[in-house]
Amino acid sequence: MAERTLRGARLGGQSFEDERGIEFAARQQVGYRCPEAHEFEITMSIEAEIPAVWECPRCGAEALSTDGIEKVVKAEKPVRTHWDMLLERRSEKELEDILKERLELLRDGQIGPAHLHRANARKRKASA
Repeated sequence: MAERTLRGARLGGQSFEDERGIEFAARQQVGYRCPEAHEFEITMSIEAEIPAVWECPRCGAEALSTDGIEKVVKAEKPVRTHWDMLLERRSEKELEDILKERLELLRDGQIGPAHLHRANARKRKASA
């Protein structure tokens, strides 16, 4: 049954429309050359922004435009570490004070993991 439904048309699609009366968009040929000396052309619309770089269809290398279009290099932001971001919010003096305060709380058993507090409590009972 399925064979009869495909009768008269090929798989892969064959258009039954013709090109009469169709006006194609204006096009241009843009040339590229890769480091392996492969030269090729790409068809693009006249309205398209021409890229300075295109992948070579033969070797996959980065091909540069032969029309003199320069590759735009974007300025990279410097990497910000956790320490850099912390220093944007607090001074080193404030950080030292916070560290001392937190260490005192940890040593007194007011903060931190429970297993540390149990070990400290046993030491205190043994020494008392």
